[in-house]
Amino acid sequence: MLPHLIGNLLYSNTKTAPKPERKTHNQGPRRYPFATRAENRYIVASCPLAQSGDIILAKQNKQHTPAIMLQGTCSNAGKSVLTAALCRILLQDGYKVAPYKSQNMSLNSFVTRDGLEMGRAQVVQAQAARLDPDVRMNPILLKPSSDVGSQVIVNGKPLGNMSVADYVRYKPTAFKAAIHAYNSLAAENQVMVLEGAGSPGEVNLKAHDIVNMAMAREAHAKVLLVGDIDRGGVFASFVGTIEVLDQWERDLIAGYVVNRFRGDKSLLADAFSYMLEKTGKPVLGTVDYLKDLGLPEEDSVSFKEGLFNSTAPSGEHVTVAMIDLPHISNFTDVEPFLAEPDVHLRVVKKPAELGCPDAIILPGSKNVIADLTWLKDSGMGAQIQKLAESGKTEIIGICGGFQMLGKKIDDPHQIESTGESLAGLGLLEMTTVLEEEKTLTRQEGVHLASSLKVHGYEIHHGQSRGISSPALRWQNGETAGVWATEKNLWGSYLHGIFDADPFRRWFIDRLRTEKGMVAHGQIVAAYDLEPAFDRLAKVVREALEMDVIYKLLGL
Repeated sequence: MLPHLIGNLLYSNTKTAPKPERKTHNQGPRRYPFATRAENRYIVASCPLAQSGDIILAKQNKQHTPAIMLQGTCSNAGKSVLTAALCRILLQDGYKVAPYKSQNMSLNSFVTRDGLEMGRAQVVQAQAARLDPDVRMNPILLKPSSDVGSQVIVNGKPLGNMSVADYVRYKPTAFKAAIHAYNSLAAENQVMVLEGAGSPGEVNLKAHDIVNMAMAREAHAKVLLVGDIDRGGVFASFVGTIEVLDQWERDLIAGYVVNRFRGDKSLLADAFSYMLEKTGKPVLGTVDYLKDLGLPEEDSVSFKEGLFNSTAPSGEHVTVAMIDLPHISNFTDVEPFLAEPDVHLRVVKKPAELGCPDAIILPGSKNVIADLTWLKDSGMGAQIQKLAESGKTEIIGICGGFQMLGKKIDDPHQIESTGESLAGLGLLEMTTVLEEEKTLTRQEGVHLASSLKVHGYEIHHGQSRGISSPALRWQNGETAGVWATEKNLWGSYLHGIFDADPFRRWFIDRLRTEKGMVAHGQIVAAYDLEPAFDRLAKVVREALEMDVIYKLLGL
């Protein structure tokens, strides 16, 4: 074993050694993987040459894992998707690669196998790298609960709600945790792909930055600055960002990536020349606008702009309406329906838009008290109650939406309010108490009405008790959720319940038969992300100057 480890170590740390052949498809691990830190320690302990210094290990152990970082000129510039693309490209080329984002602000979160909470974007990026989601990929998660405060989650565990001022004071401690997570994760991988947040040019935030240039410096990562040309003004955004950066920050930027382009790329040549002359930085690629990519969307900006509003199919179909709550979370629960050819998914913001759909989904909420109040004040709640009485519309609640369907929600520990107790929509014989301890768990089980397997995760403070029939049974035999069969109403805390293809098709077919249509009786669309990852990687590989990126990585 020792000679093999020494050979790998010398290969991986010798500048003149041949580099692994870059593959265009994933063909397994590299022939010569980097030695891990544990292997290096074993060599030092076991080999007299290493101990004497004839094999120089100390300097090699201090080498940083090759890293590249994507930052944006603004939020929703496409950093998350491009990070996933680079993870898949590097994986295809034989490298063990991991994604990382020190701080993510999102209401779309996920629970890892060890019961820790992280942002959905890094989960998707981990899937692109074919890794199990690891909370070290997103050590700090902020879940906004109001315009001026968020729940702060560090290393997968909630610390509590903080105001902006409180969190700014806490940031130095958070950054130490983020750096520790990065170093631990980087030591286990050959390449790291980092993602920034918002823009590095926010001059009011730079002094306490822990996610953009400060993290790039810690990781010794060169930065690709991403701009969304579909919004317009992309080159002015590039120049403006460079202008407000300090010199050390400018030095970290290796070039620009123009994202979401539609049209003739030759028309951009003059702009590219201008950027190089004006800033000394080249444009390293232009990525086409990718429609219907088929990957989970993390950024609520895209969702709020109507990303999930699908066109009604021309043939027979059912309509599923999801209520757009002000503090909606985990809206990706309904994303699998977008792939179904006989489903019209509608996102409903106003009571007048609701109509009489075949099914209504009340999604998760980061502030269920505020969102329940909005349902009542806007008239949306009365509309839902009216449809429930008619029995023609199936109504489903997930997590916070599930709580709203009950009789009452109590918040004695002031988790989301000043200690209020609020009457629910009264459609399920159930009450909920928001407890201090947060439930974070992965679940697998059976949907009792269909006898089909479902899987997903739970993230909630609420504990609900009902007298109606349970909706689910977990593998350990415990039951969960509520099913009111006589009212065509049900709900549970299980995020991702519609990801399971057989169950989703059963649900759609049941809506079809209730509408007088024939059930398909078989899976029509598979919720499989692999084709989307490979399509994304192909487009981005062809768009970017990958040889330059590999040089930046030193690979």
